[in-house]
Amino acid sequence: MNEYLSFTLVAFPAVFFIMDPLGLLPIFVAITATDTPEKRQRTARRATLIAFGLMTFFTIFGGLVFKLFGISLGALKVAGGILLLMTAMDMLRAQPSRTRSSPEETHASEAKEDVAVVPLAMPLLAGPGSIATAMVLAARGPNWTYAIPVVASVAVTCFVTYLLLRVAARLNRLFGTTGIAVLERIMGLLLAAIAVQFVADGVMMFLQEGLKA
Repeated sequence: MNEYLSFTLVAFPAVFFIMDPLGLLPIFVAITATDTPEKRQRTARRATLIAFGLMTFFTIFGGLVFKLFGISLGALKVAGGILLLMTAMDMLRAQPSRTRSSPEETHASEAKEDVAVVPLAMPLLAGPGSIATAMVLAARGPNWTYAIPVVASVAVTCFVTYLLLRVAARLNRLFGTTGIAVLERIMGLLLAAIAVQFVADGVMMFLQEGLKA
């Protein structure tokens, strides 16, 4: 029970920081600047629901996909940790992470009629780093029940994201560029520590598999 609780306490910050709702605020404000408040709310709702669906799918079935291609859990942990570390380094520098979306994709999205699916839901919320994190977390436990805290963490993060996006313009004015940058750096530091732990776990799995062989 203690192990399960500890896992849950690790899962939520890992999911929350990699999906990074605060970092999404300036982008959301920019690409919905000409929309009505009602349309912005619809966009926020659709984006978070789609992101939740994608993240939940890969949390539950992602491991099967990797097994199908013969990719080991150790490799997944190392790859997920590297992606997390890249995102964390960008957060520490308070700059948009290219592992989520490139400037070209963000610029192109400004001209789209519906931005809820691309780029908001994917890749900004449910991007490669987020999906890899959810899959690694779900695979860390000894049985399928460890996917439950991960899905719950995704659900809570998506709900918080929706609430933040609803008032994105006001929060952006309240915190300002400096305030959001400070929060990004704090989250980046915590995310970097989680990323290093993922890589260390993956390397240990490789060493154990090598000794067994």
